[in-house]
Amino acid sequence: MTGAADRRRHAEPRGGQAAWLRRGAGPPHWARRLPVLLLLVLGAVQALTPRDIELGLLLAATPPLAALAYGPVATALMGAAAVVLAIVPGAGPDRPGNSDILMVTSVALLSVGISLVRSRRDAQLVSVGSVAEAAQLAVMPPLAERVGRVRCAGLYRAAERGTLVGGDLYDVREGPWGVRALVGDVQGHGLAAVGTVAALLGAFREAVLDEPYLEGVAAKLDRRLVTDNARAEHAELFATGLLVEFVPGSPTVRILSCGHPAPLLLRAGAAAELAPDPGTPLGLGLAASYAPPQPLLLDLTPGDRLLAHTDGVSEARDAQGELYVPVLRFATLPLEVREGDPAVLVGALWRDLRAFAGEVEDDVALLVLAPTEQGEQPEKQPEKEKGEEPEEEPEKERREEPEKEPEKERREEPEKERRRDE
Repeated sequence: MTGAADRRRHAEPRGGQAAWLRRGAGPPHWARRLPVLLLLVLGAVQALTPRDIELGLLLAATPPLAALAYGPVATALMGAAAVVLAIVPGAGPDRPGNSDILMVTSVALLSVGISLVRSRRDAQLVSVGSVAEAAQLAVMPPLAERVGRVRCAGLYRAAERGTLVGGDLYDVREGPWGVRALVGDVQGHGLAAVGTVAALLGAFREAVLDEPYLEGVAAKLDRRLVTDNARAEHAELFATGLLVEFVPGSPTVRILSCGHPAPLLLRAGAAAELAPDPGTPLGLGLAASYAPPQPLLLDLTPGDRLLAHTDGVSEARDAQGELYVPVLRFATLPLEVREGDPAVLVGALWRDLRAFAGEVEDDVALLVLAPTEQGEQPEKQPEKEKGEEPEEEPEKERREEPEKEPEKERREEPEKERRRDE
């Protein structure tokens, strides 16, 4: 659930079956079949009706329908078929229909022109959409399934139609001080918040490499937003954030919250809400005296996982106005899902959220972090190879030692012979 294809699927606009008319995507199957079906039905009805009944006006509806679903060539063929059907009944001298034939022909030609314009517009939309998609994925690329010793699974759904990135963010990076994760929610949502999301993610990725403590990472994120506020007129940028650090070689995890919803500890199929010091949101203009809250220290046991989310999850409501409570809804999921793969879990939570709240109008981000045991780390293999080198050295010395003794005796034999000759 962490790939770009999945995020693209969640970015599809909503609005029912007519949504294809607004997004430039391919028409549904029924829209492509309707013109053909209409031609067949009208042809059959025309053959069965009395000669004094004209159906030419109905044939004129076929080319415009074809223009909505087909290109100019297919639309021209549909228009020609409609004209032929209009001409055949008028072959008899006692049956008028010349005006209908002229009208169907005119509508067919106009529909071909409309189809040509629509096809070019769709091609432009596809090109612009591809560029926009690449830019948005550059801001927040798909999440890796594993970062260091931590397995990751995330789900991102932007509230604004047709976008891949909104006002929520998450990222997981490995640095000199362990694996660190960020889940955040900036002010506003949609494309207006993408610039702030990009700034925060850039500051986080840099801080992962430079800052030895989570407090320093939080301070750098706060300074980034304060600086952007100073540059923009009447800007009021702020964000909530949750920082997680997996200590290398230790089961301890550090959790630091900057006004963000509390994460969940998933252990043995049950969920418990953690209570880190909430702190203050980032970017409130306290850069000179900003004091990040103290991190929450938590010792994890094998199989433990952390679930972080944004307020798009915890503030979703059903038709009766009841809030979605993640810790309670998690308990309703099947046991094999609660204890199963992290990617399956985030997918199940998203479906449960949609079933509970219906249409979710806010950005949504879910992130599951599952640390593995130290012995499962792939980076342990090089250390084992290095550890074998000292064992080979004595063996090499033992092989060389017998070779040195004969060499010494060969050097001493000429000296003994010289002494006997004297």
